[in-house]
Amino acid sequence: MKAIVLALALLLPAGIAAAQSRPSTVSRACAASQRDVQVNGAVVLGTGGYTYDRFVRDRGFCLVNQGTEAAFVPSADTQACFVGYRCKDKMMFDD
Repeated sequence: MKAIVLALALLLPAGIAAAQSRPSTVSRACAASQRDVQVNGAVVLGTGGYTYDRFVRDRGFCLVNQGTEAAFVPSADTQACFVGYRCKDKMMFDD
């Protein structure tokens, strides 16, 4: 019984860390980050250091009261890679 509890205690932090990992746009090609957004629809990407954001393929991945804003991030091969969109509250838009 102690062996099972010990095994679970050792595996739990690894599972939590894996769930928190996210690809970094600065260490990969622009096309790789674009592909992640297109394939998954919505994905959290690291954008340098401790910063990150959620990027979406289209407005369908935003809340009902949100619109989209074009998102550009730094990547290994360009300073401004268009990866998709960020969801923003509609009151920030004129439409």
